[in-house]
Amino acid sequence: MQATFTPKSTEKNRLSILVVDDHPLMRDAIKSHLEKQPDFKVVGEAADGEEAVKLAQEMAPDVVIMDICLPGIDGVEATRRIKHSNPQICVLALSMFSNIDQVLKILDAGASGYLTKSSFGEDVSKAVHTVVAGDSILPEKIMHSVLKKAIKHPLKRSPDLQNNLLTPRELEILRMAAAGMSNKNIAQAMNLSSRTVKSYCAEIFSKLNVNSRTGAVITAMRAGLFSINDISPELNIYNEIYSNDEHSA
Repeated sequence: MQATFTPKSTEKNRLSILVVDDHPLMRDAIKSHLEKQPDFKVVGEAADGEEAVKLAQEMAPDVVIMDICLPGIDGVEATRRIKHSNPQICVLALSMFSNIDQVLKILDAGASGYLTKSSFGEDVSKAVHTVVAGDSILPEKIMHSVLKKAIKHPLKRSPDLQNNLLTPRELEILRMAAAGMSNKNIAQAMNLSSRTVKSYCAEIFSKLNVNSRTGAVITAMRAGLFSINDISPELNIYNEIYSNDEHSA
């Protein structure tokens, strides 16, 4: 009789996740949901920023789900330290309230996306997959606020930024990212591989000294490398921003 082999669960292919929140019930709720997913594995949990940084360095998870408000060093500083130590780790910020200043700070620190704590279930699962794919995740309302702030607070170009201007192809990719296109969609539109698009994004991040797509879009807009007018006009989210600004002027 020929032996049959049942392949083991693809443990190495499961996404490893570190959950950071100072509320035990919230950590348990997040863990409980994630552990029901066959492609996720929660490898650790932390109740404060210091512990989060320590565990991230030790475990090098694929994703850190990071509460913004933490005792000791907050989620913003913890994210900055984690990304500085290991830029490959994706950080998904989570908070009870949509404080735009906090969101901007944690995005600037290197978080790839942001969700409110009311976003459980499929929202969290999709968000984890999104940031691992190299894309950003932001609720539309938050994206409106982020872009409005970027528009109203232009950035004076530093010599470093002047000397590291993006190439035409890099600008094109960043404009598509600003339009909300995923790496996969950008790759299809430009007849490139997803890996090539990721490489371009890494170069863009390096030139703009940022750690995420959202950070790159904000920095590029504030620096005047492109404006909302340069982004595809059919995108209602951006048209609405300008429309609202005109009515409030």
